[in-house]
Amino acid sequence: MLIPDKFQIFDEVSPLKAVILGRADSPGPVPKPEECYDPKSLQHVLQGSYPKEEDMIEEMEAFARILRKHDVTVFRPEPLENVNQIFTRDIGFVVDNMFFKSNILPDRVKEFQAIIPILEKIDPLSIYYLPEDVHVEGGDVMPWNDFLFIGTYRYPDYPDYITARTNAAAVDFFRQIFPRKKVVAFDLKKSNTDPYENALHLDCVFQPVGHGKAIIYKEGFLVEDQYAFLVKLFGEENLFHITKQEMYDMTANVFSISPGVVVSDWHFERLNRWLEENGIQVEKLSYREIAKQEGLLRCSTLPLYRERM
Repeated sequence: MLIPDKFQIFDEVSPLKAVILGRADSPGPVPKPEECYDPKSLQHVLQGSYPKEEDMIEEMEAFARILRKHDVTVFRPEPLENVNQIFTRDIGFVVDNMFFKSNILPDRVKEFQAIIPILEKIDPLSIYYLPEDVHVEGGDVMPWNDFLFIGTYRYPDYPDYITARTNAAAVDFFRQIFPRKKVVAFDLKKSNTDPYENALHLDCVFQPVGHGKAIIYKEGFLVEDQYAFLVKLFGEENLFHITKQEMYDMTANVFSISPGVVVSDWHFERLNRWLEENGIQVEKLSYREIAKQEGLLRCSTLPLYRERM
């Protein structure tokens, strides 16, 4: 197993060499409604359709096989009993050569402890712990070369939304940490109860793929000028616009192994066809059960090292 000697992530698509993939064994019992962190999990708890452990394990192992097929070193968190460890993107992220521990929901602190042995093998001196008032999760943080895109919710009712995970203080913090980057904030639509009206993270409504292309959901942005910024930056002709149903299905949350290879769900037929028409190889799998927790492929990965292109 190749262990990199540093963290390195400058964008979303450069060739991936090392990643932490979550794990689905022993996720604990089906949560009670009041214990749900997002409206889609709540929906499936109330419907009696919350995913089973064995189905989620099968989906994640299929993902691991695809990653290894493309010569990616795949690390897994240490197993924790009765703890959901699927969504490693929430608990930390790399920007340039720095690893940042997310300030996540208090109930999820154990998840980070389970990846510390991996991080310390690479570079313990490049692990950064954020100030307490800086709320951020990795799904809202998207390095893009000279840019750093951050999904956020900067309104007075921020404390009312359990689905608001990245605050204004995080935007200010990263502007100070990366003064040479263009840190661009995107205010996202939030709902505690309706998964069709909730953009849990930036990667639920936007994600670059290939060479200068991107997936986007216009209605997930609260400020049209912020959406228009991305249209101008990438070019209308390079964008794949998804529908409300596709956003609900997590269609934006695919994962790039390289500019020429994207891991996607079989269910995303319209997106997969567009990717292939644009010369991108699509590695398809089923992630329908994990999607019931309002997360998908990008959410369950924590990239540690991508080659520079």
